[in-house]
Amino acid sequence: MNQMTYEQTMKAFPRLKARTLRFSSGAPRSARVVGDGSRTLFLRSDGPEDLVTSLWMHTLTADGRGVETLIADPRVLLADAGDEEVPAEERARRERAREGGRGIVSFDVDADGDRVVFVVGGTLFLARLGGAGTGAGVSADAGSDGVRGVSDAVAPVVERLAPDSPVSDSLSAAPRNAEHPEWLPILNPRISPDGRHVVYTTGRALVMVDVGAGAGADAGIGAKDGRVRIIASAYEEPTSRIGLAEFVAGEEMDRYEGFWWSPESDGLLFETFDAGDEPTWYLSDPANPETSAQARRYPRALTHNARVALHHAGFDFGSDGRTAGVEVRDVAWDVRDVEYLAAVSWTRGHDPVILVQNRRQTRDQVLRVELDGGASDKATETDISGTALKTTVLEEHRNEQWLDIVLGTPCMTPDGRLVCARNDMEHDTNRLTVDGTAFTPIGWQVRQVLGVDDDAVLAVVQRTPEIAVGLPQAWRGVANSDGVEVSDGAAVSDGLVDSHDATASHGTVVSGTMAVSHDARSHDVMRIDYEGRITPLIAEPGVWTASEAGRGVVLSGRTMHDARSRMIHRWVPEGADGVEAGIDNAEDGTVACGRTKAVQAAIANHAAVPGFTPRTSFVRLGEHRIYTAITRPGADSPYAGAKQLPVLLKPYGGPGFQQVALSQAFFWESQWWADQGFLVVTADGRGTTGRGPVWDREIFERMKDVTLADQVEIVHALADAVPEANLDKVAMIGWSYGGFLSALAVLEAPDVVHAACAGAPPTDWTLYDTHYTERYLGLDPKVYARNSIVSDAPKLRRPLMLIHGFADDNVTIANSLRLSQALMAAGREHTYLPLTGITHMTNDETVAENLLLLQRDFLYRALDMTPLDTRAPGKSMLGVGTLQDKVRDKPLQGVGGASNGSTPCA
Repeated sequence: MNQMTYEQTMKAFPRLKARTLRFSSGAPRSARVVGDGSRTLFLRSDGPEDLVTSLWMHTLTADGRGVETLIADPRVLLADAGDEEVPAEERARRERAREGGRGIVSFDVDADGDRVVFVVGGTLFLARLGGAGTGAGVSADAGSDGVRGVSDAVAPVVERLAPDSPVSDSLSAAPRNAEHPEWLPILNPRISPDGRHVVYTTGRALVMVDVGAGAGADAGIGAKDGRVRIIASAYEEPTSRIGLAEFVAGEEMDRYEGFWWSPESDGLLFETFDAGDEPTWYLSDPANPETSAQARRYPRALTHNARVALHHAGFDFGSDGRTAGVEVRDVAWDVRDVEYLAAVSWTRGHDPVILVQNRRQTRDQVLRVELDGGASDKATETDISGTALKTTVLEEHRNEQWLDIVLGTPCMTPDGRLVCARNDMEHDTNRLTVDGTAFTPIGWQVRQVLGVDDDAVLAVVQRTPEIAVGLPQAWRGVANSDGVEVSDGAAVSDGLVDSHDATASHGTVVSGTMAVSHDARSHDVMRIDYEGRITPLIAEPGVWTASEAGRGVVLSGRTMHDARSRMIHRWVPEGADGVEAGIDNAEDGTVACGRTKAVQAAIANHAAVPGFTPRTSFVRLGEHRIYTAITRPGADSPYAGAKQLPVLLKPYGGPGFQQVALSQAFFWESQWWADQGFLVVTADGRGTTGRGPVWDREIFERMKDVTLADQVEIVHALADAVPEANLDKVAMIGWSYGGFLSALAVLEAPDVVHAACAGAPPTDWTLYDTHYTERYLGLDPKVYARNSIVSDAPKLRRPLMLIHGFADDNVTIANSLRLSQALMAAGREHTYLPLTGITHMTNDETVAENLLLLQRDFLYRALDMTPLDTRAPGKSMLGVGTLQDKVRDKPLQGVGGASNGSTPCA
């Protein structure tokens, strides 16, 4: 890379990152394998800066060819799809899911994979795939633009469903929906497993659309023939909702569903909630004072939650497939004792099971909903008929600190066994149980269950090398993420350099200490049978997930080797010997493993790339052997090879999340910062996930003290492990919990951290939501007072920049305002950067670009740095001459007498 290319690349990065949705636009996502496994549906926009996602299908042929079929392009369906007006409820769901795309952002498919429903511009669509992409004889032809299509298959048919009946025969004509406003808006449509009915919620009502078995006119999808009807409504209170997940479910439980079809398509479980007891908060736009503040309910810690209830709707369908009758019954459980509805699962041939938690999340229950068990003797708050369905406790779990929710659990196997998650504190392992007996091995931390059958589970796991015995055979002899081949990983403890080894101080690989890098940094997709035998589905360490159906699987993930995400479709054709797909890192072709012959192909990725590869190495530092990523200036940076560099701590550092993972995407921004003249250090201290339940719970009731202590421990460990670290110039930046930690660092550890930029920090934990905060801090107000940083304001004697968006509905701007007010009252100078119209996500490209630049320049001044001007080697960007060749031999020079540039907040 020449000097001009380097300068252009680094200058373009901040804006490009925002314009491409963090380099995700144009990448395939949301894969769902359907049918026999030879087909998968996925979403992808047309290019690296295209935010409008379309629905696609990828088909594998028996001879290993991959065929892509465009199912639905939003801009063909609706001319204004890129500028759609998104209903408030859907905007809230997308904010909870951190969804930044437009167009088709989610979809649902029937059990056979033949019918798909989705919403574009508030309009409900059904795609009938028919023979598209099916059959072993399908051929793939590439057009002049390189896009592959299906040549020997029936084209998919896309239809608009009522209530948005077209006013003309044109599919893209404006919808006519004024006749039935009670049917709108259309939120979260879900198709029945048999493909004959679609249910969606308006927030105030559940609406059923009978699709039928035919196509076109035979489907009877118009409103005029009575195939659209409201099947249940919310209660009269304006704060009541139906078929939606309440705030804490979406934000903290990763549960975005509010209703669930029965596998037999004859019933529905649905949630109602009333947020009337939650505090009312107001979000305002001070830049537009004529705009009124928006009122919303927010479940603030130590206050009331929404009241949640669950109901069952049983359907009676006539001979013509229309909904002839609906019977709604409440589901009874002791909501006052275990109020959180954490998960719902429904397996064919079995009653549904639900997971409920108490307020403190120290106890949960797995309940079976007895659909044929008669009326419950427990009264519910919503049941006035005395016909509520019984629930039976199948399992109950307890933990003195808290219980984790593992996505995909609890669930029933097809043959009726119960799979649950267990925090095994004795063996420091997050495990799975079947009918109460743990079967996943010690040292393999289960993060998510992706699928369950009678023989095994498909799960995402992380390995703890210190206690996990051996490695799967498929991982032995495979080069690790640092490029070192290992013949037998079972003989070594982990895949990182240990800072206690003096010969490893620069991150150099030491003979005998390297293993395949499957540890807390790698999220691996594994099949685990009920005897505890593990089979990896891919050998390369990274951050992976998967979707599986029939004899096919799609693996999606990122690694340190690839700038783009990867999506690999693998299928075992009917009649192939064996059932398990092979282990291979290749993207296309035939994969052989044992007796199995599978075919696989990569799904095309059109995303942009930053134009550089992070120069990141991994070490374990300090007494707690903390996983740490160190990013150094790139080879083309004027700071490459510097003898000393200021340290920039860039952690998330808080509970429930990891930042040190084997994915390039985690370190692109770190590389940008490194090339601005910093040694960038990211450390996952106690409380971050991946190292077992004991590690996680070290922060219980003392998040503030423990998470800061671990960052201080890292800085002290750098003295021996990383000689180029200039510990006289240390800064910290972060967002959300990372922002809290950054502000905390300059308040409580000013001798270690000398400047900070704190983005959207939760400074007062009583202002954050119940489910997250009470999990870690409990219900004692004194604990909240100890973990707040507002009262620490008088301690500030280092430069601090606060950054917050006024539209943030997750970490309200009141957090930063309260800290700023306390700083002003104490006479402590600080900088405040308010962002109008910005939520907890900062996707506006102008804001994203200038946010990085303003933080950089603030830290330059705060640390008294003289950065080099890449446009003219040998000149300082701040006007003081500094020769480029000298930066390699001594620390960055100070400006001399420069103020920290801080301005008080009025």
